[in-house]
Amino acid sequence: MPQHLPAPLPHPAPAASPLPEPSSKVVLASYLLMGAALLLVMLQGLLPGLLCVCVGFLLTRALARLLARISPQARSRGTLPRWAQVVATTIVILAPLALLSGALTHTRSYITEAPQQYKELLDYLARTVLELRDKLPADIADQLPDGAQEIQHMLANYLATKAGMLAHAGRAWLTGLLYAYVGLIVGALAAVRPIARRRPPLIAALNQRIAHFGEAFRQIVAAQFWIALFNTLLTAVFLLLVLPIWNLELPYTPALITLTFFAGLIPIVGNLLCNSVLTLVGLSVSPVASAACLGFLILIHKAEYVINAKVVGQRTHMGVWELLTVMFVAESVFGPAGLVAAPLFYAYLKKELEAVQLV
Repeated sequence: MPQHLPAPLPHPAPAASPLPEPSSKVVLASYLLMGAALLLVMLQGLLPGLLCVCVGFLLTRALARLLARISPQARSRGTLPRWAQVVATTIVILAPLALLSGALTHTRSYITEAPQQYKELLDYLARTVLELRDKLPADIADQLPDGAQEIQHMLANYLATKAGMLAHAGRAWLTGLLYAYVGLIVGALAAVRPIARRRPPLIAALNQRIAHFGEAFRQIVAAQFWIALFNTLLTAVFLLLVLPIWNLELPYTPALITLTFFAGLIPIVGNLLCNSVLTLVGLSVSPVASAACLGFLILIHKAEYVINAKVVGQRTHMGVWELLTVMFVAESVFGPAGLVAAPLFYAYLKKELEAVQLV
């Protein structure tokens, strides 16, 4: 009788081998792609979109973690429940539309017609500069050198030129708002995307570049955002509550408050810009208003410098001279957008250099 041989044991399925680490060529390709993407952002005016991608990502993640705290299972597992991610994404995407639709009519028109408002403000500043001798007290006006009038005319012409440029910036402004909102949507969706456990080498290398960029954004822009918000709140209280008590009200107050916030996002240079504009507008009202504005700005900016030095400087290991250098170079190449992008891009560059121990 034939003997039945035992059935062979099934061979175990081969374990999924991990993907190899990115080679030096792949890493170099990721650097080139990242650099090309950042250059494209600057050349095509996509900086508002890029910044809002990062803002949407961080806001969605933070809001999802906050919502997950009410779920005991999520706290025990250390994971974010799907419902928290969906709710956070919905809030981040719909909140700007809800705020805009719920705002007053004049507030909506101010947002959409901001370039025209700032054109009028620049024209007003130009007239104030030309009338500087009439605005100052007589004893101070007599101390001005003879060449001061030429400087006044040069500064007034510069302000008038910038005002003329803003007259045609309405379409670009609305386009920037659209890019910003689309970027917010992209960032919110990216924050809740499913994360693959196995990534091809180039994707892994690009993910590392993006992680370094995100860390630079969190340290520079996020910190500067809170500093600008702190500065803006104090300035709004000063302009809307403190000055009216002394019967001193500045013209273009909404534009000045908005300028304070956006200029506050630019380290160092933004503070100088706010100081100059608010002091000039105060001078157009009276020397007392100008002195009050200057004293107030010096006071809050001293506090801001302390916060800036501790929050931004210590985290990024960037000196003042480094920031000024990269900001002025970027402004000469890319214009005003370069002032905003320079601290972020330079911080990202230092992150990459520190990662490979070159600095």
